[in-house]
Amino acid sequence: MVYVVSLVGRRQLMIAGAPLGTRPLAGLPAVIFLAAAGRCRDAHDATDTINEMPSPNIGPWRLVVPVKCQGTAKSRLNPPAGVTRADLAHAIALDTITAALAGLQPHHLVVVTSDEHTATFVRDRCGMVLPDQGDGLNSAIRQGIRQVERALGPGLTAVLLGDIPSLKPPDLIDALSVCASHRRAFVPDASGKGTVLLAGQTPGDLDPRFGPDSAREHSLRCVRLDLDLASLRTDVDDNLALRRAIAIGVGRHTAAVLGLAQFSMD
Repeated sequence: MVYVVSLVGRRQLMIAGAPLGTRPLAGLPAVIFLAAAGRCRDAHDATDTINEMPSPNIGPWRLVVPVKCQGTAKSRLNPPAGVTRADLAHAIALDTITAALAGLQPHHLVVVTSDEHTATFVRDRCGMVLPDQGDGLNSAIRQGIRQVERALGPGLTAVLLGDIPSLKPPDLIDALSVCASHRRAFVPDASGKGTVLLAGQTPGDLDPRFGPDSAREHSLRCVRLDLDLASLRTDVDDNLALRRAIAIGVGRHTAAVLGLAQFSMD
């Protein structure tokens, strides 16, 4: 199911009756629910209009985003009761894509996925879609890089993971602006071990090595940028990362899915 939802008003995530961030998240089960007033990243009354004001700051950049099929995505994430892993993974991907397109020319986006709902979402916004051949994450990313080279030619190119529901467009713009000063660069995730963004001056500069300890692998050829951009560096693979993303403020697709039911996360 595709959730394209406009949330009315503002919503706030609470834990055991207190605003998120005022009580520790670790060490005990947390009951999280949505109450009226604020933490959806981009809640508003309008429908999705993500290409209205592309930012000139990252206009030249081309972006490859790999997105797994809903049925196989996020195997380490245990959604709350009433929320399916597939729906949550799909919502997370849509929020990542929405944030990316807020500052990117739509035809500069290449999404590699075998998920038809995600593909439709991207095509409706004039992005390019390639079918994932099912040979793994790095293979899918290389497909996207080759497509950028074929369709758009040389120029600034980056790979963004498709699981960052807290991503704010200004943080992505800031990160790419810094990356533009280096031939090859990457931004690690919050743990410092993974990678959320890989960037190069041309598609040929990119050598994706995502997977366990990808930050170490990418640092062999790329400049490591430990930027203070929490919304970008919070990719969601497990429940702890989901809590962190919620604390920052997730996009409206993720907020809508998590707002379907009260839930408990261990």
